[in-house]
Amino acid sequence: MLFVGGIHGDEPEGAYSTSQLPAAFTNAGLAETVTLTILEDANPDGRAAGTRVNANGVDINRNFPASNFDQNNPIYGREPLSQPESRALKDTIDRVDPNLVMVAHAWSGRKFINFDGPAQELADRFSAASGLPVEASASFAPTPGSLGSYVGRDRGIPILTIEVLKGTDQQVVWEQLHTALLQAIAG
Repeated sequence: MLFVGGIHGDEPEGAYSTSQLPAAFTNAGLAETVTLTILEDANPDGRAAGTRVNANGVDINRNFPASNFDQNNPIYGREPLSQPESRALKDTIDRVDPNLVMVAHAWSGRKFINFDGPAQELADRFSAASGLPVEASASFAPTPGSLGSYVGRDRGIPILTIEVLKGTDQQVVWEQLHTALLQAIAG
């Protein structure tokens, strides 16, 4: 299992959940049956600057070698894996070879659990435990070169993208999500 605490620098809402997850994982007794890898922040420069993009002005979540990568948009990096952050995350995925990837995000105006690849059932269970409605990626916005497109659609690894309401207090996010996170990790 791979958990990514953030990929867009202007979406810090998952940071507290990311810091709380290791202890909750251990206290739930999951360490004996599941290997959990946590990448605290896939875009530390963007987080420091409070921007969606990295220090090079590239949206890391559009810089993966997905079959739908858009090389015509400069904010996506012109070519897949042109950014050190996206290369590091891809290398982590290759090394860890997870059965599930979860990524913390935030959305303006609404919250939901999003999925790509073979993750509909996982998304439904996450929804039941968290109260977040389920939405498939294709239903709300194009996601060329995204982690979800690359991992879920192209590689067939279940991926859940947790979209909390932008601006929500980070502790409130943890309180809403911790049970669902642990259930998803447990399988």
